[in-house]
Amino acid sequence: MDIQITYRRTSRLSLRIGKYGEVRVSAPYSCPRQEIDHFIEKHQEWIAEAQERTRERLEKRDEFFDQLPLSTREECQDATNRMNAIILPLVEKYSKLMGVHPSGISYKATISKWGSCATRSRRIQFSAYLLLLPDWCIEHVVVHELAHLIEPNHSAKFYAVMDKFFPRWREAREETKRISRMEVEE
Repeated sequence: MDIQITYRRTSRLSLRIGKYGEVRVSAPYSCPRQEIDHFIEKHQEWIAEAQERTRERLEKRDEFFDQLPLSTREECQDATNRMNAIILPLVEKYSKLMGVHPSGISYKATISKWGSCATRSRRIQFSAYLLLLPDWCIEHVVVHELAHLIEPNHSAKFYAVMDKFFPRWREAREETKRISRMEVEE
């Protein structure tokens, strides 16, 4: 069992399961290892159940992303062509509406983020896995990334931009999470 112990300024032991099923324990600086081991042993049933839930979530995530094969050059080129056909018209439309212009658009097979915006270089990258989402959810991600060219962080001003240019963004975000059965940062 993969166990990570972190000592910190805390008054009690705490336990959580990491993203990939690892056991993470937070302990007070003065806590002896024997007490930590006893704490872990006492929570074995909870750990096993939580690790099973994590395994099931990861399986569902893999099933979702496996729907888009990207293992050959031809599959990647096909995905790029499909992405260009969907993304570029949306970027053009919303760039005009929002008064922003990215310096470049690229695609990558990322599963941790649907999109990202490098505000200094004004480059936007989209996940190829957007192809697994409905068009209106893809549109939400495009507007989200373009909004970062106006407001770089997720502040109230940023969400005001989203409300103005894509009022259904909250609904689209929830639908995206529902479809992919996982939490993915935008």
